Amino acid sequence: MALVIEGEERIAAPLQKVWEALNDPVILKDAIPGCQSLEMKSPTEMAATVVLKIGPIKATFNGEVTLKNLKPPHSYTIQGEGKGGIAGFAKGGADVTLTADGPDATVLKYAAKAEVGGKIAQLGSRLIESTSKKLAGQFFSKFGEKVGG
Repeated sequence: MALVIEGEERIAAPLQKVWEALNDPVILKDAIPGCQSLEMKSPTEMAATVVLKIGPIKATFNGEVTLKNLKPPHSYTIQGEGKGGIAGFAKGGADVTLTADGPDATVLKYAAKAEVGGKIAQLGSRLIESTSKKLAGQFFSKFGEKVGG
């Protein structure tokens, strides 16, 4: 099952600061809902452990996160794949674009695609879509608070 989520967040911080934060594992870990650990393996690769509850299923996903198509400080693609054991898998990516909004603010736009399989996929597309939108929204608003707060 595949879905697309788009959104935008205005962050009260200059473009360069937002770009640096998008590449900072400490900030990303704090902003990712349910993230237990996020470890840099190289400048573009991270290992992550995330605990998520989707409907009645709670699962721990262990996965890889890769940054691609880097065009500092304006855009990149973040891709991830996580295996949740018996619960199934989730994989996806987001194209993230930053645009300066004056000297002290940045508009972050994202277009994310996600795919789930296994037990989770049997929960129904509406539940998965609403949960995914909620998680994406939580990530970007928390990220905005951390960077612009």
